[in-house]
Amino acid sequence: MSLEGAVEKKMSVEETIMYIIIYSGEAKGYLYEALSKAKEGKYEKIDELIEKANDSIGKAHDIQTSMLQKEANGEPLEVSILFVHSQDHLMTTISEKNLILEIIELRKLINPLLGVH
Repeated sequence: MSLEGAVEKKMSVEETIMYIIIYSGEAKGYLYEALSKAKEGKYEKIDELIEKANDSIGKAHDIQTSMLQKEANGEPLEVSILFVHSQDHLMTTISEKNLILEIIELRKLINPLLGVH
């Protein structure tokens, strides 16, 4: 569901938070699939997987930004353990993305030395 769809549907805070977790998890899956392809030397799908990951991260980030803007505009946000969990998911996904991208570049350099083509 898009951010606009979530707003139109007037989802509960818990449902909205779950979308941050879902999109972050989706992105992480794409990133690890890209890393797996790099390990196998199958580079042709990596860019597509990274683009999908970026799209999912963008959706999660848009929801997060929307929630932060509401709070900045005076709508209090009750901070729950679920909200903290969603922020943890998003943050670690972004951090892992940065590391995975570096590892993929390293795999491109060392795969030929390991006989992986």
